[in-house]
Amino acid sequence: QVQLVESGGGLVQAGGSLRLSCVASGRTFSSYAVGWFRQAPGKEREFVAAVNWSGGNAYYAESMKGRFTISRDNAKNTVYLQMNSLKPEDTAVYYCAAVDHSTATPIYSSEYDYWGQGTQVTVSS
Repeated sequence: QVQLVESGGGLVQAGGSLRLSCVASGRTFSSYAVGWFRQAPGKEREFVAAVNWSGGNAYYAESMKGRFTISRDNAKNTVYLQMNSLKPEDTAVYYCAAVDHSTATPIYSSEYDYWGQGTQVTVSS
Protein backbone atom coordinates (compact mmCIF):
# COMPACT_ATOMS: atom_id res chain seq x y z
CA GLN A 1 0.00 0.00 0.00
CA VAL A 2 1.03 3.54 -0.75
CA GLN A 3 -0.51 6.62 0.76
CA LEU A 4 -0.35 9.84 -1.23
CA VAL A 5 -0.84 13.33 0.14
CA GLU A 6 -1.01 16.38 -2.10
CA SER A 7 -0.30 19.93 -1.00
CA GLY A 8 0.51 23.30 -2.47
CA GLY A 9 -2.82 24.25 -3.91
CA GLY A 10 -4.40 27.62 -3.35
CA LEU A 11 -5.72 30.78 -4.92
CA VAL A 12 -3.57 32.53 -7.50
CA GLN A 13 -4.14 35.20 -10.10
CA ALA A 14 -4.01 34.41 -13.79
CA GLY A 15 -0.43 34.35 -14.99
CA GLY A 16 0.84 33.25 -11.61
CA SER A 17 2.54 30.05 -10.50
CA LEU A 18 2.04 27.27 -8.00
CA ARG A 19 4.04 24.19 -7.13
CA LEU A 20 2.10 21.14 -6.03
CA SER A 21 3.70 18.37 -4.04
CA CYS A 22 2.71 14.73 -3.74
CA VAL A 23 4.33 12.96 -0.81
CA ALA A 24 4.19 9.19 -0.63
CA SER A 25 4.47 6.88 2.32
CA GLY A 26 4.05 3.20 2.98
CA ARG A 27 6.26 1.43 0.47
CA THR A 28 9.30 2.03 -1.68
CA PHE A 29 8.21 4.89 -3.84
CA SER A 30 11.10 4.89 -6.28
CA SER A 31 9.61 2.05 -8.34
CA TYR A 32 6.33 3.85 -8.94
CA ALA A 33 5.21 5.88 -11.91
CA VAL A 34 3.28 8.94 -10.77
CA GLY A 35 0.70 11.00 -12.56
CA TRP A 36 -1.20 14.21 -11.93
CA PHE A 37 -4.84 14.53 -12.87
CA ARG A 38 -7.37 17.28 -12.34
CA GLN A 39 -11.10 17.58 -12.11
CA ALA A 40 -13.09 20.75 -12.48
CA PRO A 41 -16.69 21.04 -11.26
CA GLY A 42 -19.06 19.29 -13.63
CA LYS A 43 -16.25 17.87 -15.72
CA GLU A 44 -14.53 14.52 -15.99
CA ARG A 45 -11.15 13.91 -14.45
CA GLU A 46 -8.43 14.67 -16.98
CA PHE A 47 -4.80 13.76 -17.32
CA VAL A 48 -2.24 16.48 -16.65
CA ALA A 49 1.22 14.92 -16.57
CA ALA A 50 3.08 11.75 -15.62
CA VAL A 51 6.62 10.77 -14.76
CA ASN A 52 8.21 7.36 -14.76
CA TRP A 53 9.91 5.77 -11.78
CA SER A 54 13.28 7.40 -12.31
CA GLY A 55 12.12 10.80 -13.42
CA GLY A 56 13.85 10.28 -16.72
CA ASN A 57 10.66 10.27 -18.77
CA ALA A 58 7.74 12.63 -18.50
CA TYR A 59 4.60 13.11 -20.54
CA TYR A 60 2.20 16.02 -20.61
CA ALA A 61 -1.29 16.72 -21.83
CA GLU A 62 -1.11 19.00 -24.82
CA SER A 63 -2.60 22.02 -23.09
CA MET A 64 -0.03 21.81 -20.28
CA LYS A 65 3.09 21.54 -22.39
CA GLY A 66 5.41 24.45 -21.85
CA ARG A 67 3.54 25.63 -18.75
CA PHE A 68 3.68 22.66 -16.37
CA THR A 69 6.69 20.62 -15.30
CA ILE A 70 6.56 17.33 -13.44
CA SER A 71 9.57 16.16 -11.47
CA ARG A 72 10.39 13.85 -8.62
CA ASP A 73 12.81 13.45 -5.76
CA ASN A 74 12.84 9.80 -4.78
CA ALA A 75 15.02 10.49 -1.76
CA LYS A 76 12.14 12.58 -0.42
CA ASN A 77 9.36 10.32 -1.75
CA THR A 78 7.94 13.38 -3.45
CA VAL A 79 6.68 14.27 -6.90
CA TYR A 80 6.20 17.89 -7.87
CA LEU A 81 4.05 19.69 -10.38
CA GLN A 82 5.32 23.16 -11.18
CA MET A 83 2.56 25.17 -12.80
CA ASN A 84 3.37 28.45 -14.50
CA SER A 85 1.32 30.91 -16.56
CA LEU A 86 -1.83 29.70 -14.88
CA LYS A 87 -5.17 30.37 -16.49
CA PRO A 88 -8.67 30.46 -15.01
CA GLU A 89 -9.42 27.24 -16.90
CA ASP A 90 -6.73 25.51 -14.82
CA THR A 91 -9.03 25.81 -11.82
CA ALA A 92 -9.70 22.31 -10.52
CA VAL A 93 -8.94 19.81 -7.82
CA TYR A 94 -5.58 18.28 -8.60
CA TYR A 95 -4.85 14.67 -7.73
CA CYS A 96 -1.69 12.64 -7.79
CA ALA A 97 -1.77 8.93 -8.48
CA ALA A 98 0.78 6.12 -8.46
CA VAL A 99 1.26 2.68 -9.97
CA ASP A 100 3.99 0.24 -9.04
CA HIS A 101 6.65 -1.18 -11.33
CA SER A 102 5.93 1.07 -14.22
CA THR A 103 8.68 2.27 -16.49
CA ALA A 104 6.09 4.07 -18.57
CA THR A 105 4.16 7.28 -18.07
CA PRO A 106 0.54 6.14 -17.87
CA ILE A 107 -2.04 8.66 -19.03
CA TYR A 108 -5.30 6.91 -18.14
CA SER A 109 -6.69 7.07 -14.62
CA SER A 110 -7.61 3.37 -14.79
CA GLU A 111 -3.91 2.52 -14.98
CA TYR A 112 -3.22 3.86 -11.50
CA ASP A 113 -3.70 1.97 -8.27
CA TYR A 114 -3.26 4.64 -5.62
CA TRP A 115 -4.72 8.13 -5.33
CA GLY A 116 -4.35 11.10 -3.07
CA GLN A 117 -7.22 13.13 -1.69
CA GLY A 118 -6.63 16.11 -3.96
CA THR A 119 -5.69 19.75 -3.54
CA GLN A 120 -7.72 22.69 -4.80
CA VAL A 121 -6.22 25.11 -7.29
CA THR A 122 -8.19 28.25 -8.06
CA VAL A 123 -7.01 30.73 -10.66
CA SER A 124 -8.74 34.09 -10.68
CA SER A 125 -9.02 36.26 -13.76
